[in-house]
Amino acid sequence: MSDEKIAQLLRDICLNNPELHTQVQSIRKLIYSLIPQASERVMYGGLIFADTAPFCGVFAYTRHISLEFSRGCDLEDPHHVLEGKGKIRRHIKIQQAADLEAKHLSAYLLAAHQNSLK
Repeated sequence: MSDEKIAQLLRDICLNNPELHTQVQSIRKLIYSLIPQASERVMYGGLIFADTAPFCGVFAYTRHISLEFSRGCDLEDPHHVLEGKGKIRRHIKIQQAADLEAKHLSAYLLAAHQNSLK
């Protein structure tokens, strides 16, 4: 769960934007509370989470975090928070701590994880 690449990425995020770092840590904690067997690794400048297959990625930008779903097109979107117009990918933009609950991240993470097991 914690290797040097992950630790370095988290340090870099903290240096660039401590508030986003706190939110990234909250998202990581949420993912592990929902899917304890998940693993993470650094790829594409963010954190990729997987069980038997990857199910999401967390990417910190200058002013927001993007929670990416590689098969987001397969997810139901009852709360209308998924963004993206591509054939496959979708994401949820997180700009403040309240978005973790307001945008129903738990439900989308669980759905993405379930889809990755198919």
